[in-house]
Amino acid sequence: MVLVFNKPFGVLSQFTPDGSKNRTLSEFGFPKGVYPIGRLDADSEGLLLLSDEAGLNNRLLDPDHGHEREYWAQVERIPTPDTLQELEQGVTIQGRKTLPCQVTLLDPQPRLPPRDPPIRVRKNIPDCWISLRLTEGKNRQVRRMTSAIGHPTLRLIRVRIAQINMGDLPTGHWRKIEANSLFHQMSNDKR
Repeated sequence: MVLVFNKPFGVLSQFTPDGSKNRTLSEFGFPKGVYPIGRLDADSEGLLLLSDEAGLNNRLLDPDHGHEREYWAQVERIPTPDTLQELEQGVTIQGRKTLPCQVTLLDPQPRLPPRDPPIRVRKNIPDCWISLRLTEGKNRQVRRMTSAIGHPTLRLIRVRIAQINMGDLPTGHWRKIEANSLFHQMSNDKR
C-alpha cells in the first residue's frame, strides 16, 4: 500500500513526538503499519509518501536511481536568469557541491492557500516562487541552496516525487495509490 499525503506546515514526518510543539503523523488517521518514505522537515509542506512496502524508500529516494523530486520555493526577491543558472549548475553548501538540477521561475506564479502561520512579509522586499527539480535530497538542501545564492526560502512545498504528484489533494489529507502503478511508473522513469 502506498499513500500520498499533503503534509501541512508544523507536522513531523514521524508518528512519535520529539518533544517539540510540532504535530505528528499520528493525528491524520493513517492505516496501521505504514511509515513515511523519506521525510519533509516540519517547516516544509507538501507531498509525503507513506507505505507498508519494504524497500520502497531505497527504490524511490536513493539518488543512484535518479527519481526526480520537485519543490516549489517561495524566495525573497526575484532571482535573475544568471542566479537561476548558478543554482542549476550546483552550489556549495556545507562544503559539498550539490548535483546539477533544473530551476525555473514559475510563470504564472501559483496561487496557493496561505500558510498557517503565515510567512513573514516585508513590504519593501518582493518575493516569488521558483521550481527546483532535484535527484538528491540532503537535509534542508533546497533552503540551503536558495540561501547560498542570496534568496532565502520563505515557504517550501514538495509537489512531486518521480511521477507522483499531489494534484488537488487538500492540505492535511491523504489518498491511496496502487503500489503496482507506482512501480510501473518508476520503471518508465528509468527509460
